[in-house]
Amino acid sequence: MKLAALNVLGQTLESCSTQPLTGFFRDGCCNTGPMDRGQHTVCALMTAEFLALSKYLGNDLSTPRPEYGFPGLKPGDQWCLCAGRFLQAHEEGAAPKVRLAATHQATLAVVSLDILKEYAA
Repeated sequence: MKLAALNVLGQTLESCSTQPLTGFFRDGCCNTGPMDRGQHTVCALMTAEFLALSKYLGNDLSTPRPEYGFPGLKPGDQWCLCAGRFLQAHEEGAAPKVRLAATHQATLAVVSLDILKEYAA
């Protein structure tokens, strides 16, 4: 029996997005596991500012990559971000809003709940 994943509030993890389909496991949730080295656990609402920062830092999330089934993200899309990239964006003053109910509790090993709450959608 698989245990239910929990969010940063200690409740059952909610879905982040199925349009576009997100998550390390492409299940719509910000689930994680041993293979997810980037810890894609933060359910974030994309902004133009964050997408520009991510592209500048070498992870272009806005350009479609059909060969990987990736549609490219636009402002307003919800996406499972790496916890470390979210923290970096916070430090750069460009962090996007976060859906706490859809952000995996594993995020708390990298980003404090107080910081996450600052960006609660």
